[in-house]
Amino acid sequence: MDADGERDAADVHDDRPAAPADPLADAPDTTPAADRTTTGIMALSVPYQVVLAVALAVAGVFACVHLAMVFLHVAPSNTLTKRHGQAVDDWVYPEFEQNWKLFAPNPLQQNISVEVRAELAAADNALRTTDWIDLTAQDAEAIRHNPMPSHTQQNELRRAVDFYLHAHSDDDRPHGSRGRLSEEYMRRIAMLRLDALPALAGPDGRPVAGDVRRVQLRVVTRAVEAPRWSTEKTDTAPSYRDLPWWPVTAADLPAGADLLAGAGRSRTEAGRSRTEAGRSRTEEGR
Repeated sequence: MDADGERDAADVHDDRPAAPADPLADAPDTTPAADRTTTGIMALSVPYQVVLAVALAVAGVFACVHLAMVFLHVAPSNTLTKRHGQAVDDWVYPEFEQNWKLFAPNPLQQNISVEVRAELAAADNALRTTDWIDLTAQDAEAIRHNPMPSHTQQNELRRAVDFYLHAHSDDDRPHGSRGRLSEEYMRRIAMLRLDALPALAGPDGRPVAGDVRRVQLRVVTRAVEAPRWSTEKTDTAPSYRDLPWWPVTAADLPAGADLLAGAGRSRTEAGRSRTEAGRSRTEEGR
């Protein structure tokens, strides 16, 4: 009985009139091509299309040249870099400087740390020298167990040392303006770190108070110890490279701009005082 009911319902469904077809659905588009709405570049007028095409071409050429220059800068030495190395350096430095080499032929196998000591002038005008302070150890302590260490803690000292070594000869003679700039950079990093310390300690470990007159940095290099399973024998004794003593100027201090301006005013006032004293002696002589 249920089957008969289903057949009757199907017959009733089949007897329903079909929906009328849309006469416009299959009609051809008779709109003129000039009246159709355009999008993208073609929607612009011809002068704007030319300007946009030229701008895209210039941007594309610049991107290709930049990628080629950066690739040659980080790639191993080859014929192009030997012939056009100066042009590549002029393009890359200083805005796009990189400190890694493509395919890294010599992975780092040494731990390099930076230490600093200062020469202080005490109240009695006696000069005292602090003990060596390990700046790299301070950064390592700040990075350890820190899920998001700062870029400064990770790279400032490493990049500064790399900058200095590549801009100086083995006897610490600077290569032009970049060498002198690297010295200023190292001095200012040292003064920032010393200024952050609660107290400076002398060789005997006791605090030393006084104004910083000179600073000296040194680079300590230690070879990475071979793993336990290796039979390789590695000398892990540290080697030292002492940099020259550098006098500290007002510009090297954390508040260098204000101090430098104050120093300029002091020199001006001192000059005026000497001038007035000279005039007084002249008048007395008359």
